[in-house]
Amino acid sequence: MHNYKKLKIWEKSMELSLSVYQITNTFPSEERFGLTSQIRRCAVSIPSNIAEGSSRDSSKDFSRFLRISIGSSFELETQLLLSKELGFLSERNFDHVKDILDEVQKMLNSFIKKMNVEV
Repeated sequence: MHNYKKLKIWEKSMELSLSVYQITNTFPSEERFGLTSQIRRCAVSIPSNIAEGSSRDSSKDFSRFLRISIGSSFELETQLLLSKELGFLSERNFDHVKDILDEVQKMLNSFIKKMNVEV
C-alpha cells in the first residue's frame, strides 16, 4: 500500500486537474454540461484512480488503476484537442495543459513499468 499523497505522479496529476478547471472556466456556458463537464471528469479521474489504486493490497491491483488513469489521460487529450479546434481553448492554454499532461503520461508509464506487473 502506498501513501498516494507522497507520490509525485499524484501531485502532478492534481496540478493537471487544477489547470484543467482553470482553463475550462472560459468555455462557453452552453458547454457547461457537455464538453466542460466531460473534460473535468477525465482530469479528476487521473489522480482519483491513482489514489484509489494506492489503497489496494497488491501491485497488480494498483497497476490496473494506473492503467485506468492512462486511459483517462488519453481521453482528456482528445477532448482538449477538440476544444482547441472548436476555438474554446487558446493555443497558449492548450500548450500549457498539454505539457503537464505529457509529463503525467510519461510518469504513469514509467511507474507501471517499474512495478513490472502484467494485468
